[in-house]
Amino acid sequence: MSDQDLQTRFQGFPATVREKIDTVLTDAKIALKLRIAEFLADKEDFAEHAVTNAGRVGAKSGEVSELTAILPLTPKGAERLRRFFKLVGGNLAGAGQVGTLHNMRFVFLENDTKLLFATAYDGEWDPYIDDFATKIPEFMDYLFGNVEGWPGIASPDVKDFIVQYQVPAEAWFVSHPNITVSEANRLKRQDVEVRRFLGNLN
Repeated sequence: MSDQDLQTRFQGFPATVREKIDTVLTDAKIALKLRIAEFLADKEDFAEHAVTNAGRVGAKSGEVSELTAILPLTPKGAERLRRFFKLVGGNLAGAGQVGTLHNMRFVFLENDTKLLFATAYDGEWDPYIDDFATKIPEFMDYLFGNVEGWPGIASPDVKDFIVQYQVPAEAWFVSHPNITVSEANRLKRQDVEVRRFLGNLN
């Protein structure tokens, strides 16, 4: 039976019922396509992208985990952070000192009253937070000092504070889940050396 046939058959139903039917049919079609894709996918590739638990909270695929938090800002927090981000041209390269950090971003929400902090990292949740506390504590306290109630990165309460505002991902995909930051850096150095070697042959 075609979509048109289904729509004709349901014409007599109240609008709210028709909307629910349309939604269910649309969801079912997408779910079916995903199931077919899953069936046809390479089994090893599918297993490599399996989503597991990142430890205390969050999702993990292979070696890469995610953390997304939506935090309440102090009254002048967004203004202060915007000045800082503008000062550095939006470039937070110094955070690379945390050797497990893939990426992170800051987004202002709800008329500058909330801050979305999203990041991808290698390994488990607890060691990742410990890395921030040991590698870039001043940077973390400067940024998150603009969040209401921030206890300080060295506080024994900081992990519970973060968990309070973390929103775990319902789904998570990483193109190369088993390439850690360390491995990516090694491959990059290797590529430079190979290019240099090949250049010397010419």
